[in-house]
Amino acid sequence: MAHLGLIAVLVREYDEAIDFYVGGLGFDLVEDTARPDGSRWVVVRPPGARETALLLARASSDEQRARVGDQTGGRVGLFLHTEDFARDHARMAAAGVRFLEEPRHEAYGSVAVFVDLYGNRWDLIQPRSAE
Repeated sequence: MAHLGLIAVLVREYDEAIDFYVGGLGFDLVEDTARPDGSRWVVVRPPGARETALLLARASSDEQRARVGDQTGGRVGLFLHTEDFARDHARMAAAGVRFLEEPRHEAYGSVAVFVDLYGNRWDLIQPRSAE
């Protein structure tokens, strides 16, 4: 069966994106390889993730730069699942991650919207089945 391997996220610069995703969100840096054209192949993923990761793709044209931080038209576009919402919310907030709301406890689980360093909206979510 097929699986989703990588999701590209447009970034301004590689190192600032690595700092946020690894330092702020606690992701693992899986790969950072220089390419002959001057770009880099940078892959990060949450600890323990096996199949899906993010490709941090530096915007290389005016059209791409215009989309950095608004890849989903202002909607939440990425969902970071956790087994311990309180722990991860506290760790991320202490690392400077900006949450747009206080944690909510909904029928489907605990959730809070945060933004990455460019403004892309994410949900930190602990599904009810994991609570």
